[in-house]
Amino acid sequence: MTFDVTRFGKVAVLMGGISAEREVSLKSGGAILAALQQAGVDAHGIDAGPHNIAVLKSDDFDRVFIALHGRWGEDGVVQGALQAIGLPYTGSQVLGSALAMDKVRSKQIWQSLGLPTAAFRVLTSEADLDGLVESLGLPLFLKPAREGSSVGIGKVETQHGLLAAYQAAAECGDDVIAETFIPGAELTVSILHDEALPIIQMRTANQFYDYEAKYLSDDTIYECPAALSSTLSKTVQDLAVSAFKALACHGWGRVDVMLDAQQQPLLLEANTVPGMTDHSLVPLAAAAAGIDFTQLVLEILAQTLESEGSNG
Repeated sequence: MTFDVTRFGKVAVLMGGISAEREVSLKSGGAILAALQQAGVDAHGIDAGPHNIAVLKSDDFDRVFIALHGRWGEDGVVQGALQAIGLPYTGSQVLGSALAMDKVRSKQIWQSLGLPTAAFRVLTSEADLDGLVESLGLPLFLKPAREGSSVGIGKVETQHGLLAAYQAAAECGDDVIAETFIPGAELTVSILHDEALPIIQMRTANQFYDYEAKYLSDDTIYECPAALSSTLSKTVQDLAVSAFKALACHGWGRVDVMLDAQQQPLLLEANTVPGMTDHSLVPLAAAAAGIDFTQLVLEILAQTLESEGSNG
């Protein structure tokens, strides 16, 4: 696909932000900005925060590539601000962004539609730890309800580790979600134009696919396409797309899936602004589909031309 890049006009690449994922966002935004500029797009990087969002209007930008991860930038807040000033932007709109960022609401919606997800409980206080092991078994995971990039997540191996893991997750300021441990393969399905790209399987020597394995380690193994049967691959891809659409997400993103011991897929979470760093998964999946990084970035940005005037 070729693009007349002049149609994009002046493009702001929002990066950085105020969340716990700020450093990853700066890397994603830097890579996106470089690709757009090399393609001839009039793109400008903005280290965004509540203090300078008004610059998008005052400096006559035509559209926005959102490279913000986590709170404020991926949860519908920035999306709402951009809609209020009439600027087209990449990715999901307000509702989809907010729902995908909230792991509890995501799972509740998936359950209501009969889409399979790992068993979980919502913890609002330390008192909710009572009976948790009996309910979900060990090991289990505790994670903040509204963080990404494995921020605040902990794997609990024994009853004695519950309280510390809960307190660490609760420090993020949200309810905590407790999720049963799934012993099978960890997969992710990238989505572009609301269609699934080749599946990636992640393998790490760490206890789980944590922040270090995602962004820092050179030892994490990514198998793309994942070595699954064609039938299972299609099942996983179809499930991911259904889960994405169920949350009112669209355009591009990523859905994380686990296979259980019986090779049945279970949904973990959806991401509406996935990482775009040199360790990131969407570019890897796109490459397996014959789409290089620059083409990927242009295709994502081009979605703002289709949605121009209709973001709502």
